[in-house]
Amino acid sequence: MKLPVSELLLTEISRTDFHTKLPQHRRLYEALRGAILSRQLPFGSQLPSTRDMAQELKLSRNTVLSAFEQLLAEGYVTAQTGSGTFVADTLPDQLAQSAAENIPQPESGTRVLNNSEANKTSRKLSARGESMSAVAGGKLFEVQPFAPGDADYSAFPFKLWQRLQNKYWRAGRPELLDYGQTGGYLPLRQAIADYLRVSRSVRVTVEQVLITAGTQQSLDLCSHLLADHQDTAWVEDPCYWGARRALEANGLKLHPVPVDNEGMNPGAEDMDKPPRLIYLTPSHQYPKSVVMSLARRRLLLELAARNNAWILEDDYDSEFRYAGRPLASLQGMDYHDRVLYLGTFAKVLYPGLKIGYIVVPPDLVESFKTALYDFQRPGQMMVQAALADFIELGYFATHLRKMRLIYGRRRLLLQKTLYGALGGNIKLSPAEAGLHLVIQLPPQADDIAMAAMAAEHDISVRALSTYYLSDQREKGLVVGYAYV
Repeated sequence: MKLPVSELLLTEISRTDFHTKLPQHRRLYEALRGAILSRQLPFGSQLPSTRDMAQELKLSRNTVLSAFEQLLAEGYVTAQTGSGTFVADTLPDQLAQSAAENIPQPESGTRVLNNSEANKTSRKLSARGESMSAVAGGKLFEVQPFAPGDADYSAFPFKLWQRLQNKYWRAGRPELLDYGQTGGYLPLRQAIADYLRVSRSVRVTVEQVLITAGTQQSLDLCSHLLADHQDTAWVEDPCYWGARRALEANGLKLHPVPVDNEGMNPGAEDMDKPPRLIYLTPSHQYPKSVVMSLARRRLLLELAARNNAWILEDDYDSEFRYAGRPLASLQGMDYHDRVLYLGTFAKVLYPGLKIGYIVVPPDLVESFKTALYDFQRPGQMMVQAALADFIELGYFATHLRKMRLIYGRRRLLLQKTLYGALGGNIKLSPAEAGLHLVIQLPPQADDIAMAAMAAEHDISVRALSTYYLSDQREKGLVVGYAYV
């Protein structure tokens, strides 16, 4: 037995109570629309007259008329003068027949599940989706005291930044409201090229610099354009979690290569699995903080050239070096054009800026530029213009010097505190650069349990063992000192 239309609508309307700010005619429209889409009001059903419905539902007739007019305008119902209002056929014949056959008729007095609710038990993510959502990385790595990689954004020059952005909004340049089809705002690309050439010894022209939404997007772009599904990607072991996620999401088979005090150290067994991509953080390995030696750099460059592989150089935290000048990039040593250089402003300015960059070999520029526009639709041209001024007018260099001093003092304070508390029982990783250090622990230690215990005291450190892909895992605690 079917529910009377008025009773059915009262049930549907009661389910829209969470829309307390919606006017009555909108609530009635939502209830009627939901009943039609769930086939509780099947094709051809005649609706009560607006007068009768208004009386039964205790609504004004104008309210009912407004709801009917909206349904009529959107094609959910048809009106025939002198005959009444009927539910329109909104599904193709074969789908309508199938839906009618498969939806059970409700018992009197029971609420009918709509299609969305009825299908929830059969809804399932793809295998890739299951893998991507298995670990809530964002929740684990959000900004918290002592969390590695988090920066202190309270020292950002807010008023200066606002003034630079306002300049372009006042100028009213319509071209800066578009996506940007040329790889990014040209003055920003030029400023980045000049900066990388001087500070990081990158061999670059402005044409090779493309603006992205950050390192994750750069990795995604490289994965799509340089590798196919099930190709092998060598990654450092331990490895930056964000890179692992980006590569895995694109169907690459990750092969972990151990990291020692000189960086990635491929052995004979690794050569049996030649890579298509090699992901590296050579200037400041994350999370172990070691710097890749010259010998290893030359080895990996030759290996990439011999195997027609591509090296993705993530220049992680290169700006924050506390002893001497920043190290030269791996890309600057590459005369085979096999290295793509990835950088971001997330740590040096703020992550919500969502601006990074990628330096690609000259022969790949047009392909990357096309894919960047077609698949990722870059934008934020106003912000890019402000950032270009921020760099060109010297504010970027000033901000970097300021933050190096702040983070450098916090680094020394953390080291002094740890040594003072633990004395000779502690061994720390190198900390000449970056925003974190590693407290190394003996093999029998349970660093995961220790990190959990620290969390109970609002200390957000990470277990070093969780960064490994292989079973050969060192134990330790990764501790950030920038956001403290």
